[in-house]
Amino acid sequence: MIQKISLLVLIFTTISCTEDSISDLSETEIPTSISYQNDVRPIIQNNCLNCHGNPTNFGAPNSLTTYENVKASVLNNLIDRISRVEGTSGAMPLGGPRLSQNDINIIIEWQNANFPQ
Repeated sequence: MIQKISLLVLIFTTISCTEDSISDLSETEIPTSISYQNDVRPIIQNNCLNCHGNPTNFGAPNSLTTYENVKASVLNNLIDRISRVEGTSGAMPLGGPRLSQNDINIIIEWQNANFPQ
């Protein structure tokens, strides 16, 4: 009887796990001291400069190569554009994949911290 109960507990535990908990574990923490140079710039370099370089490519309307460019874009509508569901009109990066929520949160926190360099 105890073996059957142990087996049922093992089965229930295995079935109750979801991939969501695994993906939550893979997200990194938002730095406590956020800056453009250390936190935001690498996100932009890895995800945006293909189109938003200097010069821009593929019809991108603006460059994101400098602190001033990125700050102006955040003040305009960058956070809205990167937060849209992948594949919807105006979602960035164009053609996806969508930035991780952690990367989006870092950019939001950078704005909330008044854009430290």
